Amino acid sequence: MMPTHAPKLTTDGDRSIGSRIAAYRTAQGLSQTALGQALGVTFQQVQKYEKGRNRVGAARLQAIADFLGVPVSTFFDEPAEAVDGRESIQHLLQDPEVMSLVRTFAGISDAATRRNVLAIVKAAASLATTPPASVE
Repeated sequence: MMPTHAPKLTTDGDRSIGSRIAAYRTAQGLSQTALGQALGVTFQQVQKYEKGRNRVGAARLQAIADFLGVPVSTFFDEPAEAVDGRESIQHLLQDPEVMSLVRTFAGISDAATRRNVLAIVKAAASLATTPPASVE
């Protein structure tokens, strides 16, 4: 009698890797269709990877990392713990809005404009962390 093997079930790790793929894809403004075309799979297959319904093989994960321009370890590394109440760099880079901001900022070629944009962002951040003045 031939032994039968149950299909391998997806794990929390598969879902974690999938959500990281989705975050980096979204941050770069790419659709599931665009990623699928680059990999030679359908957008439905990309959906399954991103939701953790299907496992991503090693070679496919390397192709995804290459296409997104990130090291394959990006999909495995656990974010470091926050230090002094600030989020770790790895955790920040998993946020699609942060990645979008970084990519957009990198597209500004004029050094003076970059400095001015950075000053605006820093000013906005300081306003968000400053407690409101009391009204007397």
